[in-house]
Amino acid sequence: MLEKRMERLQAFGDSLPFAKVYYREDWQTLYFDLSGKMFGTMSPEVTEQAIITLKGLPEKNEELREIYQDIQSGYHMNKKHWNSITLVTEELTDAELEQMIRLSYELVWKKLPAKVRRELESV
Repeated sequence: MLEKRMERLQAFGDSLPFAKVYYREDWQTLYFDLSGKMFGTMSPEVTEQAIITLKGLPEKNEELREIYQDIQSGYHMNKKHWNSITLVTEELTDAELEQMIRLSYELVWKKLPAKVRRELESV
């Protein structure tokens, strides 16, 4: 079950426009990349401790941490902007996790320089 979830989330991140998900050797993690900018990381091994770390809206991040036991402030990240979600969670569905990945992606997309966004969109 967990392995399928992790595969699904990795494939979803990889399916977003101009995004790629790959194993980043120097960080020893699955890296969700958008034009050289990170929009997430995920544990590479299927274990009970596996997490995905995603960017979110600061005011919403705190609210999510209060509502869900399986969401904590971002591991090794800016605690205001990033949350880490335990992947064995039963509190969140795969679809909800995909929505969180999409939001993280969109937040990073909006921060890319307009020139970079235009270049990507013109390909």
